Amino acid sequence: MAPIDDAIADLESQEPGEKIVLAEFARKWGVSRATLSRRWRRVTGPRSNGYAQQQAISPQQELELVRYIKTLTERGLPPTREMIRNFSSEVAHQQLSESWVTRFINRHEIHLISKWTSAMDRTRHLADSESKYRLYFELLHRKITEYHLEARDIYNMDEKGFLIGLIGRSKRIFSRRQ
Repeated sequence: MAPIDDAIADLESQEPGEKIVLAEFARKWGVSRATLSRRWRRVTGPRSNGYAQQQAISPQQELELVRYIKTLTERGLPPTREMIRNFSSEVAHQQLSESWVTRFINRHEIHLISKWTSAMDRTRHLADSESKYRLYFELLHRKITEYHLEARDIYNMDEKGFLIGLIGRSKRIFSRRQ
């Protein structure tokens, strides 16, 4: 807790009717007497409360967005900066800037990281051979037959999710715990 919060807590712990000298509490906790007076009388609040009012979306909504990014990352669909901008703009009911996304990522840098993804990594390139494709499709055909699957129940997906067919590199936002 900040010293000013400690001083307020100390003031609130005093017995009712006890004489309170704010200057003594301010000296004891090393805070400004004027600031302590304003906070004690509830004329002002902590700066963090003021910043929350100035943010496009609330801190709680930002944490929910971080959780959503984590969920997308776990599903193999890490969002782009533009996707994050679109998600947050919908919540804020206004178009947010690209700079907002940068500040959001910086505010949550312990949870989020920005990385470049490639269309096809080296191991995929090395696995690209006719015999391996034949083995894969034979196994696929056996499983389709075994489980009586219909074409409408089959999707083209792997650990990169819907990034299949992505051309070139793109910058994605990942959850750090991935």
